[in-house]
Amino acid sequence: MRIPTDATTRAATGELFGELADGTEVHRWTLANGGTRLKVLSYGGIVQSLEIPDRLGRCRNVSLGFAGLDDYVESSPYFGALIGRYGNRIGKARFTLDGTTYPLLANESGNSLHGGPEGFDKRVWDIEPFTDGQDIGLVLRCTSAAGEMDFPGKLTTKVVYTLTEDGAWRIDYEATTDEPTVVSLTSHVYWNLAGEDSGSAHHHELSIEAARYTPVDAGLIPTGELAEVAGTPFDFRRSKTVGRDIRTAHEQLLHAKGFDHNWALDKGLTDRPEKVATLHDPASGRTLELATIEPGLQFYAGNLLDGTLVGSGDTVYRQGDGLCLETQHFPDSPNHPSFPSTVLRPGETYRSTTVHRFSAH
Repeated sequence: MRIPTDATTRAATGELFGELADGTEVHRWTLANGGTRLKVLSYGGIVQSLEIPDRLGRCRNVSLGFAGLDDYVESSPYFGALIGRYGNRIGKARFTLDGTTYPLLANESGNSLHGGPEGFDKRVWDIEPFTDGQDIGLVLRCTSAAGEMDFPGKLTTKVVYTLTEDGAWRIDYEATTDEPTVVSLTSHVYWNLAGEDSGSAHHHELSIEAARYTPVDAGLIPTGELAEVAGTPFDFRRSKTVGRDIRTAHEQLLHAKGFDHNWALDKGLTDRPEKVATLHDPASGRTLELATIEPGLQFYAGNLLDGTLVGSGDTVYRQGDGLCLETQHFPDSPNHPSFPSTVLRPGETYRSTTVHRFSAH
């Protein structure tokens, strides 16, 4: 594969990053536009790094990840990955569709997590760069055969990463199927706006535009209830420091080590992206504004980072060193008819869009 290079400020360049055990090549693409620099691997569609400036114009990587391919293959907790066929959890690794029950491959306490043990995060995606006016980006494609991870239907997926003229990162997802199935795609970037090697992100300030969330059982599977956030640690309607209620949340939810929950966004499911969350680092001034068409947002506070992983900046990652904001349909939706549907049928096209806008002040 011949990979073009470009040394201009607005650029998409590619290089060989490594090989899998079977000899499959993995490439890394670098996009630069509007002050943002994004590095993407063909393995898992992984965002290896995302560099943005602080209030003084100093750029740092704000996405947790690894320096080499082997760590992504052997020990990554979904750092920066594209997630599918189904983002988040399906309880008891099974669902029923049109009267047929489909048992899935379980990979977390009897549940199916992020599409199973060999989900989209472990696929090598076909990638092509593009230019659209002043925007640049990558088109990522993969096909999941019927029965892969025991999901029904052949799923043909296209994901577009775009860096806009003003440095925003946009993700557009599309998928089609030849049989009825379920699908919910997302991105699993771990954010630390102070820099991926800067330690705890619990000092970040977060707001989420949601008056309700989905309580979970001991396996982190939604109970089906939509509970009010008012008077609970889950109330982020006004910006507050992330770490303020970690201990309180742990005391209220003894099975949890912190936040790993879905918020039911006030806006619901929409056709155009609307702002749903803001993450701010007071020290650097960096701010992320998140907009999506999705009805849900999973806030995961990096609870399981345990000091065993060494990141790209040669720093050990510990609990809370990165935060995930995963736009999505609700977890376990196929088993909760009252939740927004994740069913995709032949002749339909699954579409989703999420936009990340960066600033510093």
